[in-house]
Amino acid sequence: MAAAGRRGRTGGVRPGLRGDRRDTGRSLNLRTSVRAIILDEDDRVLLCRFVFPHPAVPNGAQAVWAAPGGGIEPGEDGLSALRRELREETGLVTAIDPPHVWHQVVVAADHAPGFDGIVNDYFLIRANHFEPRGEFTADQLAAEHLAAFRWWQLSEITNYTGPDLFSPRDLATPLTDLLTSGIPSDPVTLGL
Repeated sequence: MAAAGRRGRTGGVRPGLRGDRRDTGRSLNLRTSVRAIILDEDDRVLLCRFVFPHPAVPNGAQAVWAAPGGGIEPGEDGLSALRRELREETGLVTAIDPPHVWHQVVVAADHAPGFDGIVNDYFLIRANHFEPRGEFTADQLAAEHLAAFRWWQLSEITNYTGPDLFSPRDLATPLTDLLTSGIPSDPVTLGL
């Protein structure tokens, strides 16, 4: 998940998504991002640990574990952005068009600095287990507030009692549905 503003990223509502309106009648300035639910052959999910002051980490939380991915750059389509983010952060290279499984809209001015909120579209990618090592150097990852990668089993997420949060906060529920019911016919709408 790349920070807003990196390499000229802009907000706004991605074509194809309607902007919500507040009482002012203006369109919201939402940061649009794409994320990958990467599952290995043992159904472990790869998550990134983001530390404060990353937009995904609320005040008071030490860190947030989230799916790899990030913002869509101007002139870039969602799947191209996803492929670029995965290559940069994890080293995973894929040419497939993965299924779109989840959609999340969070309208909260404090959630992504400079934006009225975020839109995250999640895509499912099956991959053999690998050690994440992308194109970014350790310094570049640190500049993105990305502190670690970890493969998680569903039971570890469900039973987690540590200080960190997950994104979405109830990651275990949609992940359980994905693993038990398979790819949904339409993307599942997620909350915060």
